[in-house]
Amino acid sequence: MTTPILQLVDISQTFLWHKKPVRALDGVSLTINEGQTICLVGESGCGKTTTGKIAAGLRRPTSGQVLFRGHDIWTLKGRDWEEYRAAVQLIHQDPYASLNPSRTVAQILGYPLFRHHLVRDRRHARDRIYQLLELVDLTPIEDFYDKYPHQLSGGQRQRVSIARALTVNPSFLIADEAVSMVDVSIRVSLLKTLSLLRERLGVAFLFITHDLAIAKYFAWPGQIGVMYLGRIVEYGPTPQVVGDPGHPYTRALLSAVPEADPALTRSKERVALASQNIPSLLNLPPACTFHPRCPLFVEGVCDTIEPALTEYGADHTVACHVTTGHTTARERVAV
Repeated sequence: MTTPILQLVDISQTFLWHKKPVRALDGVSLTINEGQTICLVGESGCGKTTTGKIAAGLRRPTSGQVLFRGHDIWTLKGRDWEEYRAAVQLIHQDPYASLNPSRTVAQILGYPLFRHHLVRDRRHARDRIYQLLELVDLTPIEDFYDKYPHQLSGGQRQRVSIARALTVNPSFLIADEAVSMVDVSIRVSLLKTLSLLRERLGVAFLFITHDLAIAKYFAWPGQIGVMYLGRIVEYGPTPQVVGDPGHPYTRALLSAVPEADPALTRSKERVALASQNIPSLLNLPPACTFHPRCPLFVEGVCDTIEPALTEYGADHTVACHVTTGHTTARERVAV
């Protein structure tokens, strides 16, 4: 059996806010294999970006392990650590802040090539930069090679960010809201570029977004993990999660996704939540943290026992007492 590229094993992350502990992640586990696409979705503050930063080695978790090809990344040293840092690359959300404004496109892409000894000389570097710009569809190349970030549009800057992530030949890309800060008309073009890179280069993706429509489009051949207040509440193949959602929160998110046909959007049945207010991370509800908002809430069950991810279908798991059968939970409460 092939060793996964990256594994998050029971990851938890706690921050201190005015000396009070704030739990951002609680028991998150993910396995990313070669060429696989996993999309994390959820509202702002659910822990998606923190998960991405931990996977990229930018933040050390409070507990749990991050395994790169079977080895804990925080025990790696020397060449092994450099191999991990090159193999796992991050595409940042903000193309306006992630690029050095005092460097040209050629300098931005050239630095990692020389830093990691991937090119022999300037001529070799120029050829490689041309290849990268062509990969991300920044053509004609001569129009972009010597430009500064302020001379590019938002979509063009994000393509440079993608090209920069590809300079070190990664096997795994973490795209954190990579299309959220560009115009809607540009998003589909960027998603197509990322999809082509996935097919041509065989890279795996952890794609982070708050938009289930984008998750559905990009991760259709992969998996979706739905996060709520630091936990994964549903996980499975995208067609199953979208076609037969098991968690009430997932159903609510899907009901809010607009359809291409306005008539279908107007006639779409909306899931009415008991509350629109997201609980504070400083005062999380007990057991199932979604229960104060859940339309399927069962008193004495949902507010008493924390639900574990339970089989809902083939490779499809859901953390919900009600949709996975809460009779057992009632019996446990009685005991």
